[in-house]
Amino acid sequence: MTSSTIPRCEDGAAIRRRAILDDVRETLWRTPRELSPQYFYDERGSRLFEEITRLPEYYLTRAEREILEANAASLVRSVAPCTLVELGAGSAEKTRLLLNAMLAEIDAPAYVPIDVSAEFLDATREALEREYAGLEVLPIVADIGSTIALPRDIRRPLLFAFLGSTIGNFAGRDAIALLRRVRGQMGLRDRLLLGTDLRKDSDVLHAAYNDAAGVTAEFNRNMLRVLNAELGADFNPEAFEHRALYDEREHRIEMRLVSRGQQVVSIPGLPRLVLADGEFIRTELSHKYDRAAVEALAAASDLRIATWLTDAQHRFALSLLEPAG
Repeated sequence: MTSSTIPRCEDGAAIRRRAILDDVRETLWRTPRELSPQYFYDERGSRLFEEITRLPEYYLTRAEREILEANAASLVRSVAPCTLVELGAGSAEKTRLLLNAMLAEIDAPAYVPIDVSAEFLDATREALEREYAGLEVLPIVADIGSTIALPRDIRRPLLFAFLGSTIGNFAGRDAIALLRRVRGQMGLRDRLLLGTDLRKDSDVLHAAYNDAAGVTAEFNRNMLRVLNAELGADFNPEAFEHRALYDEREHRIEMRLVSRGQQVVSIPGLPRLVLADGEFIRTELSHKYDRAAVEALAAASDLRIATWLTDAQHRFALSLLEPAG
């Protein structure tokens, strides 16, 4: 075999770049044009989202925290989990309420945060290990939209936590596919704590996704900075306007980046992207639910609601889901 025919092994960065390139090729030339919400999240994007959760207009985090503060201890007692597995973990700020309850009830529990941002996971792990001497932290870098793989020796029962209404970012079939992946990792004693934003007045929703300080706009445009860094693209983030609209028929917020003027974008390895003035790229869907919609989603995923909890104003719900089989 000559040197020219010897196959070359790709490193992790090359494999990641090829996967992103394939995904962008598939979605950015659709009608409408789309980009996956996973590209919001580098270290800067994760910190911007944490800033969003503290905005006065963004009620979701406060409402969910209210539920956890009132119910974390009883939820942990009902499941008695040895391990908490959090999907899309971020900084694990609200998760500390569950971890505190676990440490009060269970000997040497483990926490498995799963997130796409390795930098943010490292910071979360270091902070938690300083804060909780009796907690084992086992971070996993992964895109939950495509795979959920857990360590073989993980201690059970498991409590999966999918908080913040992140499930709402997935359209119907994709949401079911994700929950089925979780269900495939669950034994009969394992449970899933699912956060869902509830349907409400459109003015409240509009304000939450179009905050006066413009943080959500910066978060939305950060996706283009991520793609510039990952792919060597030349998006000009400031040439795009953030826009978030509520579709009352579909019960969902749709976030967009709208082109200010005609643009030509170069992405090495892909055709030139030509955008007309006013043309948009859809960057996120955020579906809103009622109990019937959550029950239908659970049933399609071989799960059922064991416990349904809301905040005092019925803005947000946490459902403890159990295997239906």
